[in-house]
Amino acid sequence: MKANLNLLAVAALALGTVSGSGQSALLPPVQKQAPLNESGQVMLAGHSTPFVIHHLPVSSFPQLPLNVVDMLNRRGCTIPQTYEAHHPENVVHASFAQAGSSDWAVLCSVKGMVTLLVFFDGDTGQPIVLASSPESERLQTHDPSGVLGFNWGIDPATPRQVHEAQSGMKHRPAQVDHDALADSTIERRTVYHFYANSKWSLLETAD
Repeated sequence: MKANLNLLAVAALALGTVSGSGQSALLPPVQKQAPLNESGQVMLAGHSTPFVIHHLPVSSFPQLPLNVVDMLNRRGCTIPQTYEAHHPENVVHASFAQAGSSDWAVLCSVKGMVTLLVFFDGDTGQPIVLASSPESERLQTHDPSGVLGFNWGIDPATPRQVHEAQSGMKHRPAQVDHDALADSTIERRTVYHFYANSKWSLLETAD
């Protein structure tokens, strides 16, 4: 009997169900992967210039649906963060397909290439690719250090926000009926991707 009890104790310890005091305890949770930093040098105006790009793992965005998480992980995505980021960004949720739909857009970075992906609600196929660019072409200075940072950001744009962006146009279009995807180069330009009639297009704005 004593031998059997010893075997049970060993098994319990292996499973992490007992602590040294004999009270039940769970093993500590697996820690999330730390943010990934990429640094190096690029040529800018004939000079070698340092850059730093911060990335987050997909696990930093627990609000993402499991099927989207699976597709991003299969691609090996990390999520690049702009130099202005104060919280996880470049994963957005909005109604891109139509009013009331639940869709996602993500900037996915893999081996130095960044791709803008859109996942429509309930679509189990491959995501839509709206744009792609080397990370090295999405860098700019932003502080006195001269170190370059990542300047590509995405956000949802409500119909009202889009209409406001069109306010300076000579022939202002009617307000759209669902969200657009704001695609921004920080401190430079924002374009609006809009899905209608089974295709994507760029909306005209006052800029």
